[in-house]
Amino acid sequence: MAAEMDPDLARQLFAEGAAVVVLALPEGAEFGIDCGAWRVGPRFRGMKMVPPGLHFVHCSAGRGGETGPRSGLFLSLRRREVRPLRWDAALEALRPLPEGDGEALRENLRELDPFLGPYPYESLKRWVSLSGCLSEAAVEMLQPESGLVCAFSEVLPVAAGRHSRDRAEQHLPRFDAECQSYAEGLARLPRMEPRAGTRIRFTELPEQTYPDGATPQEITRHSMDLSYALEKVIEQRYASQPRDLLAELQFAFICFLIGNVYDAFEHWKRLLNILCRSEDAIGKYQDLYINLISVLYHQLNEIPADFFVDIVSQDNFLTSTLQVFFSCTCSAAVDGTLRKKAEKFKAHLTKKFKWDFEAEPDDCAPIVVELPEGVQVD
Repeated sequence: MAAEMDPDLARQLFAEGAAVVVLALPEGAEFGIDCGAWRVGPRFRGMKMVPPGLHFVHCSAGRGGETGPRSGLFLSLRRREVRPLRWDAALEALRPLPEGDGEALRENLRELDPFLGPYPYESLKRWVSLSGCLSEAAVEMLQPESGLVCAFSEVLPVAAGRHSRDRAEQHLPRFDAECQSYAEGLARLPRMEPRAGTRIRFTELPEQTYPDGATPQEITRHSMDLSYALEKVIEQRYASQPRDLLAELQFAFICFLIGNVYDAFEHWKRLLNILCRSEDAIGKYQDLYINLISVLYHQLNEIPADFFVDIVSQDNFLTSTLQVFFSCTCSAAVDGTLRKKAEKFKAHLTKKFKWDFEAEPDDCAPIVVELPEGVQVD
C-alpha cells in the first residue's frame, strides 16, 4: 500500500503540478503513467498532481478481463499545464487534443478534481532513475513520426504478393507448392515492414564493424574492439555530445520495459554490446562510460536476474557483455574514477545476481572472422 503523502507536498503538487485529462477511456481499460498502471472505473477522467517534466502515458483496451496491446505517448509537461487526451477506439490508443482544449479544461479543473487520480509520487524517483538522460529533444528525435509508441506496430507487405505473378517477380514460391519445412514456410511469406510513421527512429547500428578496404588483421582487431562501430554510431547523431547516446539507451529500455516493444529490447541489447566491447572508446569517452554505469545500475534493478539467460544455450548475454567491459576498464588508459566505479558496479552485480565475472571471457578464445569477398590472407 502506498505511503500517505505529506499534506503540504500534496497542496504544492495540486497547485503547481500538471494534469493529464483523459476523455472517453472505457471502463475496464488500463491506464498508466511512467512506472504505474491501473484498471480504470466509470468515473476516471485522468491524473492530477503530475510533477512537471517528461512522462510516458500508456493505455491498453480491456477485453473480457484481459488487456490488449499497450500503446503510449511521451509527454513533456509544464507546471500547472492541463494536457487533454482522448481515447481513439479505432486505434485503441490515446491521441492528443488541441492545446486550446487544455486551457478550457484548466478553468474547470476543480470540478474535474473528484474524477482525477493523484500521481503516484512514491514512484517518481524510480521513473527519474530510468529517464534521467532523456530530454524533450531526444524524444522528438527518436519517437515514431506519429508520436505513438505501440507494442505491436501495424505492418504492411513491401510489395504485392497475392497473385502468382507477383510472387514470381519477388522469387517467392507459389502458395500451392508443397512445403518441406517450417523455415521454408516462413520464407514463403512476403517481406513486411511497419506502416510509415510508426517505426521508432533508432540510430542505425552498423552491420560491418570495420572500415572498407580493411586488411585481415584490421578486420580481426575491429571485430574484437568495436570502437570503430561505436564511432560510426556517434557520428550519426551524437558527435557534439557523445554522452547523449545514453538517452537513446534509456528510450529503448523504457519502450521495452513499459511500452512492451520487443524490437526496442533488441536495439538496447545491440547498442549495449557495442558500448561494452569498445576498449579504445572507453579510454576516449570516459564521461560517457561513467554515466553508462549509473544508467545500467537502475535499469538492471528493474529486471530479474534470469531474464537475460538464453532459453536454448543457457548463456547469459549480459554477463558475457559486461565481463568484457570490466576487463576493458582495468586498463591503465582508464581514469581512476571510472575504474573505481566499474569495480563497485561489478561487486554489486556479483553480490545481487551471483553473476560470475572471473571466468575467462569468451573473447579470449580464438575468433573466426569471415573475410569480405576478394580479401585473402597472405
